[in-house]
Order: sequence, then structure tokens, then C-alpha cells
Amino acid sequence: MNLWGARTLLMKEVRRFLRVPGQTILQPLISTALYFIVFSYTVGAVQREVDGVPYMQFIVPGLVFLGIANNAFLNASSSFFIMKLQGTLVDVLVAPLGPAELLFGFVAGAMVRGLLVGLLTWGVALLFTTAPVAHVFTTLLFLLLSAYVFSVLGLVAAIWAEKFEQINFFPTFLMLPLTFLGGVFYSVASLPEPFRSISALNPVVHMVEGLRAGMLGTSEGSPLGLGLLLGVALTATVVAREMLRRGYRLKS
Repeated sequence: MNLWGARTLLMKEVRRFLRVPGQTILQPLISTALYFIVFSYTVGAVQREVDGVPYMQFIVPGLVFLGIANNAFLNASSSFFIMKLQGTLVDVLVAPLGPAELLFGFVAGAMVRGLLVGLLTWGVALLFTTAPVAHVFTTLLFLLLSAYVFSVLGLVAAIWAEKFEQINFFPTFLMLPLTFLGGVFYSVASLPEPFRSISALNPVVHMVEGLRAGMLGTSEGSPLGLGLLLGVALTATVVAREMLRRGYRLKS
């Protein structure tokens, strides 16, 4: 593996989104903070606690997840697709970088942005409530896993898409429904059957509950959920690497 080339691509991706911090960091941070303010003072005023946890604390892991998922996906998909659309991707393809280096550079850069926004969201939450960390290892595991999965999915979407409308298909028709049905603002345990059992198939549920297990020490998650997430991560990685190796929709 060309470690120097992979590192260079990573630094390029990080510098790219740091050039416009107002758009790539501040804007999503404000949007997520507004979620926190609106839901905490509306729903939280009616439902004081969820599973014995103050509602304002309960939604913090979900909002951190939202910041990570949205920005990791958008960074990978927009960066790669714009290069493909403008024809500058050829400069990367002719460089001594294989599929593994390309995958690492774009995905790691997207993870940096996602984690940065997620941690800043966590910091904003501290202005309104306490945000403890019950289990450091579990928290780090699900922070990294969430960022990685959505970064790879963003890259897959960018490789597959030929129009901007196709890029928007994933966040609009896939990510948004899964996120709002993923227990970000409520406990999945409160859902009636069969919706509670169906929710167990939603990877977002396990990401959010994993973060709650790490940050708050309470969760309905299970080892099966972690296995599902690892399966999604592995499948997405194999698909993205194979698309890069074959040059799928990259070479005319």
C-alpha cells in the first residue's frame, strides 16, 4: 500500500472542507443545535424522562450521531462526485494510488469531518445539560463505526451516481427515513409491535443505541446489533473497493 499517497489524499480531503468551515462545520452544527433546542423544550417539557434518563440527556447521543452520519456521508459523496463531474478525478486515477489508497483517503477524510461535527455537537449539548460518558471504549467504538459506515456509503453513492439528483436519492429516501425511525428522539422500546421488531433491522437503531450505551450506560442494544453494523461496514467496504478496482463509471 502506498502509505504516503494515501496520507496525501487524506490531507487534501481535510484541507478541502476546512477551507469553507462556515458551510462544512458551522452550518450543520447550528442545524443540529436547533434540533436539540426545539425537541428538548417541546417534547422534553412533556416527557421529562426516558428510561430513567432526563430527556435532554437522552437525545444527546442521537444528535451526535446525526452530526456524524450526515457530514460523513456528504463529505465523501460531494468531494468524489464533484471531482468526477468536473473531470479532475482523472488526476487522482493516474496517480500511483490503488483502490485501497483511494478508499482510505476519501473515507478517512469524510470520517474526520463527521467526527469533528459530532464532537462539536456534543460540546453544544454541554451548554444545556450534562453529557457523561459511562463507557469510553463503547462510545469510541460506535463513534468510529458510525462515521466509517456513512463515509463508505457516501463514496459508493458518489461512484454510482451520474447526476446530482442521484446523489440526493440516498440521503432523502434512505438515510432520512432510517434516521427518524432510528430512535434518535425517542426510545425504540416504546414502539408497539410489530414496529419494535421491525426496528431491530434498522442499522441506525443500533448505532444510536450503541452510543447511548457508551455515553449514558443505558441501551436496548445487543451483540446481534453490533454484528449487523459490522456486516454493513464490511459489505459497504467490499462494494466500494470493487467499484474502485473496476473503475465503475469512472473511466469513459
